[in-house]
Amino acid sequence: MPRLLLFSMLALLLVACGTPAAAPTPTAAPARLVVMSHDSFSISQEVLDTFEAASGVRVEFLKVGDTGSALNQAILSRGAPLADLFFGIDNTFLSRALAADIFLPYNSPALAAIPAELQLDPELRLLPVDVGYVVLNYDRAALEASGRTPPASLEELTDPAWRGQLVVQNPATSSPGLAFLLATIAHFGEEGAYTWQSFWRDLRANEVAVSPGWSEAYYTQFSGGSSTGSHPLVVSYSTSPAAEVFFSEGALDEPPTGNLFVPGGVFRQIEFVGILRGTQNEALAQRFVDFMLETTFQSDIPLQMFVYPANPNATLPDIFTRFAEVPSQPTTLSPAAIELHRERWIEEWTDIVLR
Repeated sequence: MPRLLLFSMLALLLVACGTPAAAPTPTAAPARLVVMSHDSFSISQEVLDTFEAASGVRVEFLKVGDTGSALNQAILSRGAPLADLFFGIDNTFLSRALAADIFLPYNSPALAAIPAELQLDPELRLLPVDVGYVVLNYDRAALEASGRTPPASLEELTDPAWRGQLVVQNPATSSPGLAFLLATIAHFGEEGAYTWQSFWRDLRANEVAVSPGWSEAYYTQFSGGSSTGSHPLVVSYSTSPAAEVFFSEGALDEPPTGNLFVPGGVFRQIEFVGILRGTQNEALAQRFVDFMLETTFQSDIPLQMFVYPANPNATLPDIFTRFAEVPSQPTTLSPAAIELHRERWIEEWTDIVLR
């Protein structure tokens, strides 16, 4: 056999019997981070994508009802946490959450930008993310049509001129309802000739309406905005006028509702995030906390949840700067006082108003 033909045949044989190509290495699934929250939590996909792309983490959200229900779930599952982080505990539930010892301390470097007055946990287990203000809203057109000016005080709400004009939420089932109750307690107190109990007795006599939650009150019983109810006054948020304009998608240039910043009628809610004890992803959870306190996430908060960012360096949308007023003297109560008396206060309110 000619030598050239022999070499050619050997070359073909080596190719046919050569080492097979290595199989492609499977791509590892991204790390998974679970954030537990109340149902109102929201983040834009674009902002979430920035975190996931930078960290290689896939973030999932576990929404489990209102704040109280969500916290109860977190406490009941403390031995085997359902998530890595919890967002949405506010200052009305802060002491209960800390007493349950379900959060790990974390001194985020991003805290340097957050005002000290919002940092209510000195051990840094719960870190402030956003701020909201529960206030009275009024229907501008309804008051103008009746020739009335908005009430200038809480006491004025008990005047016969405002009989059957106000709708509030049940504090046993509603976060803004509880916040408004707490504001009246802080304002009127529990001792003296006229207490918070006196005020609510007078409101009941003046035919205050009570709904189980914010949605029912604002969208069913309130007469302002997109609602068709008959009550021109409602407990809501200082950002509600801005929300009315935003969700009108250009139909409104001015809000149909206004805020009443009456003394003792504004309650400041602060929402917090914490890393759940028992997480297997503590370092990643810390990174997500940093992200939540930094300006990219903080600037996304207003139009996602219609509250104010805790970080003053965040950018506010134009609709907030024009229509979402910030009250100068909101009412506050210490988380410890709220935790100590909350159930009694709610029970007393129920006896006065509903029974």
